[in-house]
Amino acid sequence: MKRSLLFVALLCTAGLLKAQTTKKDTAKSSTDSLMNTLSAPEKGEPVIATFKATRLILSQTTETVKKKELNFLVIHRFGDIGSSAGGGKTLWGLDNSSDIYIGFEYGITDNLNIDFGRSKFEQMLELGLKYNILHQKTDESMPVAVTLIGKTGFKTYHTETTMFDDYANRFSYLMQAVIARKISSALSLQVSPIYLRNNIPYPFLAGNEKNIFALSAAGRLKFSKRMGLVVDYVHPFSNFRNNSVDPRFYDGLGVGIEIETGGHVFTINFTNAQAISEFNYINNTQSSWSKGQFRLGFTISRIFDFNKKHKSAY
Repeated sequence: MKRSLLFVALLCTAGLLKAQTTKKDTAKSSTDSLMNTLSAPEKGEPVIATFKATRLILSQTTETVKKKELNFLVIHRFGDIGSSAGGGKTLWGLDNSSDIYIGFEYGITDNLNIDFGRSKFEQMLELGLKYNILHQKTDESMPVAVTLIGKTGFKTYHTETTMFDDYANRFSYLMQAVIARKISSALSLQVSPIYLRNNIPYPFLAGNEKNIFALSAAGRLKFSKRMGLVVDYVHPFSNFRNNSVDPRFYDGLGVGIEIETGGHVFTINFTNAQAISEFNYINNTQSSWSKGQFRLGFTISRIFDFNKKHKSAY
């Protein structure tokens, strides 16, 4: 009888121990599952900061200004560093300015911007819309970001007024798709097909074309937390420019250093393009790197936030 009672007691003890172990394992498994869920990166999220600014040297990027934010842009190009127009007599171009651009970009939504700016070169006024239609995703369900750009340019005070006997001749139009991919945390690349239309061919030369297709390519390589190397290139497909001897036309090429300083993004660059606006440098770059006809330039981008919800969060 005693042996039977002892056997029953051992069975009950074993059952209790097993139940406690099972509960502990279940609890541990549930806890591990919860921790794994919390620590695992979310899939399908948009990739952020493919580029640090809405512009590089020549090109616009896929980045847009967020809703109710205003981006104030100041872009400056000095004169030739070398060639007959440069050298010590102009302090290697610092005495001159080939172009100055003042612009504003406002976020209607996080993905839709309205842009306005004015260039010294050809006194060009421009108004445009920029729409980020696709976002690159972290799970590779969308491998690239795509932004569409449409702009209108208007030459206000050009001296050769005989060329503008029709008021509509002062207008130019540009359509562009920017396709970008953030390869890694350090490297971002983009390509951009461009269509440019001038109602009257510019420059005012016999045989020049009203319609120009171009392709640009650009990239940024970060080498520190707040600094990166940027390269920007554009090639217009134009029989007139390929065959022109006087004047001679060249592809636009720029290299520079991008610096992020909190609310500012500052780019110091060198480029052979005299003009800043796409309406001017795509069809009218007459400066050559090999002849010393390149210049120092800089871009300052400053964001102002008018979203009250953002301010109340601080």
